[in-house]
Amino acid sequence: LIRGDCREVLPTLDPVNTVIADPPYGVGLKAKRAYLGHRGRKTTMRPGQYGHPDTPEYLQTVILPSLNACRKLADCMVVTPGIRHLWLYPAADDMGCFFSASGTGIGKWGFTCSQPILFYGKDPYLTHGLGSRPNSCGQTYPNDANTVDHPCAKPLPMMRWLVNRASLEGMTVLDPLAGACTTGVACVQLRRAFIGIELNPYWWELGCKRIEQAYAQ
Repeated sequence: LIRGDCREVLPTLDPVNTVIADPPYGVGLKAKRAYLGHRGRKTTMRPGQYGHPDTPEYLQTVILPSLNACRKLADCMVVTPGIRHLWLYPAADDMGCFFSASGTGIGKWGFTCSQPILFYGKDPYLTHGLGSRPNSCGQTYPNDANTVDHPCAKPLPMMRWLVNRASLEGMTVLDPLAGACTTGVACVQLRRAFIGIELNPYWWELGCKRIEQAYAQ
């Protein structure tokens, strides 16, 4: 787990098998109230506190160049872009989703019941002659994201599915925007090698602790 700016770190890395990236989205909308605070209590995450503006300009000047650099390092890349700026991302080779019948938020046409998954490159299962797998996942698991001290953590079962879908056991997975390192924890549990990059010192330290706990378990 590397502490640094992924735009500076990525050119120093060797090729990997898979990139799984969860860029920040939705962080500039409403306050995040379902968030376990730094002292073990629920608090409110206001727009601007997270440090990553949810704007087209930030996406085009920071996120997309980073993802383009990642694409050069890996056989395949999977991105969870959110819906708000989905159309600004490069055309993907395939698209799936995480589906939740009860909704994952409110949009301009009512409750948002799915979050897109963009697939770039070749499917590792088909490439290795292991047959087809679903490209989407329904939320049939409890949402444990609010037990993590991070405003935008993904549920661990969600990232376990995505890691298992986008890589095979023993492969190396790179997450250039590691955050609370849920992807890294999933990699430990599923026997993948993991490289994570995180700029924020607080999230980097949290990620280190979560990885250590995952190995201890």
